Order: sequence, then structure tokens, then C-alpha cells
Amino acid sequence: MKADVAIVIVSYNSEDHIGSCLDSVFAQRKAVNQQVIVVDNNSRDGTVEFIRKNYPQVQLVLPGENLGFAKGVNLGVKHADAEFVLLLNPDTEILDHAVDTIVEFARKNPGHGLYGGRTLRPDGSLEPSSCWGLPSLWSMALFSFGLTTIAPRNRFLDPESLGSWQRDTVREVGVITGCFLLSPVEVWNKLGGLDERYFMYGEDADLAMRAHHAGYRPVICPDAKLVHEVGGCSDTPVHKTMLLYRGKASLVRFHWTGLSRSLGLFFLATGTGLRAAVSKVRSSPGRNDSAGRWQTLWKEREDWLQGYGTGNAA
Repeated sequence: MKADVAIVIVSYNSEDHIGSCLDSVFAQRKAVNQQVIVVDNNSRDGTVEFIRKNYPQVQLVLPGENLGFAKGVNLGVKHADAEFVLLLNPDTEILDHAVDTIVEFARKNPGHGLYGGRTLRPDGSLEPSSCWGLPSLWSMALFSFGLTTIAPRNRFLDPESLGSWQRDTVREVGVITGCFLLSPVEVWNKLGGLDERYFMYGEDADLAMRAHHAGYRPVICPDAKLVHEVGGCSDTPVHKTMLLYRGKASLVRFHWTGLSRSLGLFFLATGTGLRAAVSKVRSSPGRNDSAGRWQTLWKEREDWLQGYGTGNAA
């Protein structure tokens, strides 16, 4: 029987988190018929054995290599037989029947294409990264001048953050992040899924940009709540930052042309250079976390500014 929703989780060295995630998925199911698919990107820890032993109802897909997030998700969706597909991070925990809630919301509010929820930190406070504003030349110019750092979460000077909005009302947004993203399979297939040129980071913004171009209006359902331990399954901070900015450069290269593309890349480079210079001045002996990330990013700018699809993504 066709499921209501196929939940696709891409794991990589996620043994410490995925048990809580899967427990919540099954415990918080109310009425929807779920198909749960885990694509494991060649984890080096005990993730695969843990899932096999404790969750025989999970459909485990083993590509035998680290495909990255976009390819991993698309592979999982190929195994789906459901009305909706829901992307879910392994470092999340479902609250208050959130999967049922967002499926019901999508059925009552068709036409948005992409649906997201309200993510919380483990202490119950808002974790705002469930959604963002669309990147623009203006937002990148503000980043270039350091204003997004000086005035974080200011709706004028940090527009991609969506200001102080608490994600507690129904609202159309620019980007819904892949930690919790629902889409009708019909829409997913129409959009072509995630762009597999992205290894990690940027692919959800890319999907959103294509969705807007196709006439969809991504929306947040505030009653679909979950805990998200941001970065719980991420690599080292420096490597994560490199991938993040390679993704940003890819968005510019894949979606903009001419002067807009040149300016977008210039703003990204200038913004990282400014932060590297400031962090170097302010850094102190024994403290090299944030400073080290920005300085490495600046030194390696000729690499990550090329974006994905150049054979050196990971």
C-alpha cells in the first residue's frame, strides 16, 4: 500500500543521534502511514549495524560510498512509494506529532510546493534555521560590509535571517532547509529533486530558488515542531565552513549571470576577507576557533569560489 509520507534520512557517522531521531519518528506517529528510508553515506562508526539491530522496519539503503547530501536524498526518494516525501536530519527529534501535522497542513494548503516546520533547541528555545530568506545581491552586499554580523537577525541589515520572527505563524518564506522539508512527490519530481552538483550545503536554497521560479510559494507550518541539534552530525568547523561557502558560491554561479554573478562572488570574497582581517586582529593565543575558520576561508577563496561541479567539492 502506498504510504502517506516517505521520510528520507541521510546518515553519516550518526550513531550517537539517529536512535533518538528514529524513536521520535515512530513514537510520534499518530495516523499517517509512514515509509522510513535511511541512506547511509558509508559511515565509519556503527550507524548501519545499530539501525539493522534496532530498527528492522527501516528501509536501509547502502550506496557503499559517501554520496553527499543531495545525491543521498535523491537516492532515497527513488525508493519512496508515497504521496509526500519528507527530508529529515538524523540529529532531529519529532515533537507533538509533527509529521502528521505537516502532512495534514500540506493537504489543506496545496500549491506551496515546499513545507517546513518550527525547529527548537534542546532547551526548548527557538532554533531559527528551519527557514531563511532567499539570497540576493542586496543581502550579499550587506554581508560584504559586515552588517549581517554587526546587526544579526535585523530584518533590514540581515534580511536572509527573516529578522526576529519566531517561526510561530504561518508564513511564506524564501528557503526551507533540508533538516525538515516536506514536498508532494509530484512536485518533487517536477522540480527534479535536489541538484546533485552540490555535495553538502546550498542544495536546499537551490531547490527553493527553482520552486519559486516554477510558481510555488514555500511555507512554514508553525505547529509542526521538532528539536534540531544543529551541527550534531557535521564535520570539523573549518571543513563545514568551506562546504557552506562553496555552496553559496554555487548558488551564485548556477542562478545568476553577467554582472550579478560577478558582484555576488565579489561580495562573498570581500565579506570573508573582512571577517578574516577582523578576527586576526581580535584573536588571542589559544583561541583559534572562529578566527581560524575565517582565515582559512580567506586563504582558500580561489578554491571554494569555484563552487561545486568542478571535481573538488568534497
